[in-house]
Amino acid sequence: MALSPGFLESIGREFPVDFASIDPSDLATYGRDWTGAFPPRASILCRPRTTDEVSRLMKLCAQHRVPVVPSGGRTGLACGALATCGELILSLERMRGMEPVESLGRTVRVQAGAVIESVRLHCAEAGLFWPIDLHSTGSQIGGIIATNAGGMRVVRYGLTRHWVLGLTVVLANGDVLQLNGALEKNNAGVDLRQLFIDSEGILGIITEATLKLTCPPGKVDVLLLAVPSFAAVLQVFERARNAPFTLMAFESFTHRCLAHVIRHRQLQPAFDVPSDHYALLEVTRGEDSIDGWLESLLEPGMVTAARVAQNSQQAEEFWTYRTGIDISLSVAGFIHRHNVALPLSRLHAFYAELEALHASSYSDWELCLFAHVGEGTLQVRIIKPEAQEKRTFLARCNAFDAAMFDLVRAHQGGLSAEHGIGLLKKAWLVQTRSAAEIDLMRTLKRAMDPLGILNPGKVL
Repeated sequence: MALSPGFLESIGREFPVDFASIDPSDLATYGRDWTGAFPPRASILCRPRTTDEVSRLMKLCAQHRVPVVPSGGRTGLACGALATCGELILSLERMRGMEPVESLGRTVRVQAGAVIESVRLHCAEAGLFWPIDLHSTGSQIGGIIATNAGGMRVVRYGLTRHWVLGLTVVLANGDVLQLNGALEKNNAGVDLRQLFIDSEGILGIITEATLKLTCPPGKVDVLLLAVPSFAAVLQVFERARNAPFTLMAFESFTHRCLAHVIRHRQLQPAFDVPSDHYALLEVTRGEDSIDGWLESLLEPGMVTAARVAQNSQQAEEFWTYRTGIDISLSVAGFIHRHNVALPLSRLHAFYAELEALHASSYSDWELCLFAHVGEGTLQVRIIKPEAQEKRTFLARCNAFDAAMFDLVRAHQGGLSAEHGIGLLKKAWLVQTRSAAEIDLMRTLKRAMDPLGILNPGKVL
């Protein structure tokens, strides 16, 4: 899309000198996300510092019908922040302000561009803690809220939406909404705040948030277990929920995943004897020992080996076995990615049927599976065979996706547990959302963005 001279003149006249850029390197950097699935084609990059600047920019974009792609940390994997059709990129990275922590109410007000690690450090100075932990250093608060991220500790703390009290949102026409403030309880009409959490920027632009805080956990132990099967992983998870400690995180991954991480990161093997599956637990405990609990798993063979991190360095190494998977797989070749959500009661059956699908029709692929078990999220990664043409591989992936999403629907699951729908998954939305649901989403979109300029083409 070519921007009109009038629009560009208004940008130059009404905003600071460094507000906008048309530098090709800037447009290439800010126009893409982690997927790299489509080449970025943006027209201009704008980087506001305040909600007022976002509001005035959106009024100008509405007047000139300029499409806008909100951009945060660009760590998504659904092409939700891609600019592919000459859009304006609205980066919130300069909006990193954080107000003092309010210790009585345990809240903090931050701008949407604040990076998650900075927020955590800011809160730690007041002895408090924002519990959303993505193990991703570049993620920004606005993007985390816009995709309702979960992270590693969902089993203990829940999703992002549980830790957001209030929002400031700029609508497509530039109007500013102040939603809920720092209220813990507010039953005065529809909770509009929830419309924008997980909306992927198609209904409004989140510019500020009031976050709910809590006390940090006590001493944390990290456990790495070798487990013979995924069925046993789920048995261990059930035992862990009833154990004499508080379960903070429960992750699992296959040996295929671990082998790639060890090779890429040049790490030592986790155990002398490899196992088909591994479970990574983070727990907090009082005076109770976990040795007896581990013995209760080892004796019946539910777990074949176990290690407890002896120091923070070893705990970080254990976590690297899990958090290093995606990058290590990407080094190995072109990756086709999915993250699906299942009811915990259906997770094992789905897992078994997915492996059967792979064995029957796609055995030449390397299928790597890992999971946020506590929230019923399964990460599916397929590495393109080196000798196979990319076009052929993607065509087969399309057939695989259709079969996998049939399984997801059969088990009452969701097709995107993380990162949203974006561009990559919108064709499959009908698989797990009803026609009535999608029609209501479209009605909301038309009502709140009648010109269709907010993150166009995404989700719907």
